[in-house]
Amino acid sequence: MAQTVNVNFRMDAELKKSMEQICADMGLSMTTAFTIFAKKVTREKRIPFDVSADPFYSESNMAHLEQIVRDINSGKAKLVEHELIEVDE
Repeated sequence: MAQTVNVNFRMDAELKKSMEQICADMGLSMTTAFTIFAKKVTREKRIPFDVSADPFYSESNMAHLEQIVRDINSGKAKLVEHELIEVDE
């Protein structure tokens, strides 16, 4: 059997808790899940799923949102309260 080593990294506590529960529901430990991931990356020489940026956090959208905040803070933007529109499902 190959020698094993410890790998340490940080993640959000809630993310860890959620992942542990999901792994447990599948009958896996987090160690097993990460080992499966590492073996697949090694075998395929790629991340085994699509990785993409959320367009909400794009540079242009963030600049737009920052401008809106500046307009609100300076009084340039007028916030208007409106009635809630309810939709029947």
